[in-house]
Amino acid sequence: MISKIIDSLNVDLKIVIIIAFILIVTLIINRLIRWLINRSYKRESRKFKVDPTSFKFFKNAASLIIWTIAIGVVIYTVPKFKALALTLFASAGIMVVILGLAAQQAFSNIISGIFIVIFKPFRVDDLISVGENQRGKVEDITLRHTVIRNFENKSIIIPNSIISSETVINDTIDDPKICRWIEVGISYDSDIDLAIKIIQEESIKHPLCIDNRSKEEKKNNVPQIVVRLIQFGDFSIDLKAYVWTDQAFRAFEMHCDINMSIKKRFDKEGIEIPFPYRTLVFKKDIEENSK
Repeated sequence: MISKIIDSLNVDLKIVIIIAFILIVTLIINRLIRWLINRSYKRESRKFKVDPTSFKFFKNAASLIIWTIAIGVVIYTVPKFKALALTLFASAGIMVVILGLAAQQAFSNIISGIFIVIFKPFRVDDLISVGENQRGKVEDITLRHTVIRNFENKSIIIPNSIISSETVINDTIDDPKICRWIEVGISYDSDIDLAIKIIQEESIKHPLCIDNRSKEEKKNNVPQIVVRLIQFGDFSIDLKAYVWTDQAFRAFEMHCDINMSIKKRFDKEGIEIPFPYRTLVFKKDIEENSK
C-alpha cells in the first residue's frame, strides 16, 4: 500500500517537473523572441522612419503562438493530459459548438486586429477619436484590444471588434498638420476690422501656429490667419479664425492660449464680447403700476 502511494507521488512529481520545465523554457523563449523583436525595431528605427504598429502586433502574436505550442507540448508529453485530450476530441461535435460559441468574440477581436494592422486606419502613436467620447494617443494594438491613452493619462482599452465598427477620426495618419478653429463673438457696435486684426495678430504670435499657405496663396496675399464672419447671432457677430499647427497633441493648448490673449487684447482695445441681456418683469409691479 505504501509503495503504491510512493509510486503515485513519484509519478505526480515527474509530471510537475515536466510541466514546470516546459513552462520555464517557454517563458525564456518568449522573453528572447520579444527581446529580438524589440532589438530589430530599434535597429531599424535608427536607419528609417519605421511604423511601430506592425512590430508591436507581431510581438503579441508571437507570444500567443509560443504559449499555444507550449500547451500542446504539455498535453502531448503528459499521458494523463493526452488521454483527457483524446476523450475531449472523441466528443468533438459538442466541444466544437461550445468552443465556437465561447471563442466567437475572441476570434472576432483577433481578425479585427489583423485587419487594423494590415490596412492601418490608425497606428501606434497616432492621435485618434473613437466614436463621440474617446480621444487620445494609440499606445498599443494587441490581438484582443487597442489601448488608447487619453489626455487625463487614463488608459482606454477598446476591443478590436468594437473599434473596427466605430467611426475613427485620425488627426495624424498622413499629415500631422491640423486646423484649429477659434470662434469669437463680438458686439454689433464693435469695430469688426479691428477685431479681425487682433485675432490674426494674437494667433500668429503663438509659437505653435504655423503658416500653411501655398506659394500661390502667398503670392495672392491671402492672410496667414483667415477670419470669416460666419453668422449674425441674436446678440453677437460671430467670427471664425482658421489657425494651423503641426503639433496635433498640443492643438488644444494653442487654442486655449489664443483665446486668453484675444480676450486680453479685446479688453485693451475696447472690443466687446457680448452676453445675453434679460429683463425680468414681476407681476406684482405690473399690478401696482396699473392702479
